[in-house]
Amino acid sequence: NSLRDMAIHCKDAGFQYLVISDHSQSAFYAQGLKPDRILEQHAEIDLLNKELAPFKIFKSIESDILNDGSLDYSNEILNSFDLVIASIHSNLKMDETKAMNRLLNAINNPFTSILGHMTGRLLLSRPGYPVNLYNIIDACLENQVVIELNANPRRLDMDWRNLQEAFDKGVLISIDPDAHSTKGIADIRFGVLAAQKAGTIADQNLSCFNLAQMEAFISTQKVKRSNFI
Repeated sequence: NSLRDMAIHCKDAGFQYLVISDHSQSAFYAQGLKPDRILEQHAEIDLLNKELAPFKIFKSIESDILNDGSLDYSNEILNSFDLVIASIHSNLKMDETKAMNRLLNAINNPFTSILGHMTGRLLLSRPGYPVNLYNIIDACLENQVVIELNANPRRLDMDWRNLQEAFDKGVLISIDPDAHSTKGIADIRFGVLAAQKAGTIADQNLSCFNLAQMEAFISTQKVKRSNFI
């Protein structure tokens, strides 16, 4: 579906905002956005935000974590987004040392806002790469990074059994539908059900923030990255 389709669907469903996060340029298989297409998308978002106000579309990207843990764009391009979700999509066969080096480098990147599907697992078909959960949580706390609970029913990653470890340290989660269409937005419910199993409350979930709270969160993220522009 188009950006307009996604926005109108969310608005009609009662959401206050949409965080649109296409794949980045390394994800050629998903037609990830090259810099020129990012500029086009951001211009369209600016127009739609005027048309659909007070509903708001936030400019985001799911930036690939490359083999060395760097993100898939220059700092200048990363700074053009309100939020950056950092995720691994390639070279998934890793031992714990390799996986942790990659993940920690991405978490330490000041442009990373959310760590996407932490272990890369696909339920019933692909185990996740090994990670040290406690070290990841500590790094996310130190760097003001949120951990995603990917609500796609094939992922549900991070696992609900690990959520309390994040909450004990004060790290937020974000229940994200990983939607590639308007129909996929409904997958949020699977993430909500998983989070409820762990006793998650609204204050622990970034996706429960209202528009004003989300704008405040984004402001703190922009302060975090300000010294690296």
